[in-house]
Amino acid sequence: MTAKQDQQIEPAVRLGFEPGQVVLEIGFDDDADPALRVAVEEVTGEDVVLDETEDTADAAVLWFREDDGDLVDALVDARSQLGEAAVIWVLTPADGRAGYVEPADIGESAVVAGLVHDQTTSPVDGWTGSRLVAPPSRW
Repeated sequence: MTAKQDQQIEPAVRLGFEPGQVVLEIGFDDDADPALRVAVEEVTGEDVVLDETEDTADAAVLWFREDDGDLVDALVDARSQLGEAAVIWVLTPADGRAGYVEPADIGESAVVAGLVHDQTTSPVDGWTGSRLVAPPSRW
């Protein structure tokens, strides 16, 4: 792979996507970064599934802005289309951009939706990614 190709897929690799994964994308709009979708498709070798799927997805990318409604509802809806060990990446506008969502709101919404916040990164310019996962089993 060339250095340019590595650079193009780097955001998807940073988010931990792997070959063969089915990735659900929710909330994509004009302000979202289409390069991330391309990178995810390049890494997984699969087309991104948009909004709803009858299949069980391995991960989700949820583009979410402050005025997009209730984050808990969005997480519960996304989770209903995912496998038990799936990851949800909530991508919100970075601090200072229109639609910014407070990190505390993401954390609280995750807990109510039965998820835990695992990590935060900035995969593409102007967006912050929060990785949400199912809590570890307490058996």
